[in-house]
Amino acid sequence: MLNDLALEPAARVPLPIPVATREEATQEDCQARAGLCRLLAGVFVEEASREFIDALRTEDSLGSLAEAGLRFDADFTETDAPLLLDALSVEYTTLFAASGGFPPVESVRLTGRYQQEPHFAVKETYKRAGFALQKGRFFVFEDQLGVELTFIAELLDRCAAALAAGDAAEYRRQERELKRFWTVHLGKWVRGYARLIERAAEHSFYREMARLLGDFTESEIAALRLRIDDQDKGKPVVPKSEIKVEFNPDEPVCGACPGSKA
Repeated sequence: MLNDLALEPAARVPLPIPVATREEATQEDCQARAGLCRLLAGVFVEEASREFIDALRTEDSLGSLAEAGLRFDADFTETDAPLLLDALSVEYTTLFAASGGFPPVESVRLTGRYQQEPHFAVKETYKRAGFALQKGRFFVFEDQLGVELTFIAELLDRCAAALAAGDAAEYRRQERELKRFWTVHLGKWVRGYARLIERAAEHSFYREMARLLGDFTESEIAALRLRIDDQDKGKPVVPKSEIKVEFNPDEPVCGACPGSKA
């Protein structure tokens, strides 16, 4: 069955925010982790909407984020919504979209270029898992941070469903997919990237959300008992790797074209 990776942020902050103290996953634990993935996806996939910001600034949400160690400044908690949205739009563009910024895209963070091997690898992973990316307000690459976090959330939903059904074999299968995706993709770059954004952000919203992203990533890698090198390392500038061009033996070379002269 084909499922859509819908880029819609969580409507509220999971209460409480899950931490890596579990000995054995439960349905509720998987659902809470999925909710946090969608929350973080909503932060990084595109500019924040009014509805998203309003949901985050409720008393319950701010309390839950405070319990996780996040401390927003008055620029987030006390600024009128229209002014806040303008400020966050500028900050998002500066950090993630403008020249000289830090695009939250795996290919860029690991190779210095868009649409490199990680991009095509995640597309194949989504296809194999039966997922398809829905269009959001803006175009995004399949290896963009928000999309990859949304996929993790979908896998956690499958884990929760398997636990609810008492299907241990299906749970183990989905957990293997979860571990594989962290190992092959997110685990390689998100820790360093989160530290970079935490340092670079001027607005407390992105600074604190980057901190939450880093803490959650460390928590998941530890809880899943994975050992993954941080290849990103928080580098402000990623050197461009050499472009690999694959030779297609079925494609005629110039000298073999009809009517060409050797």
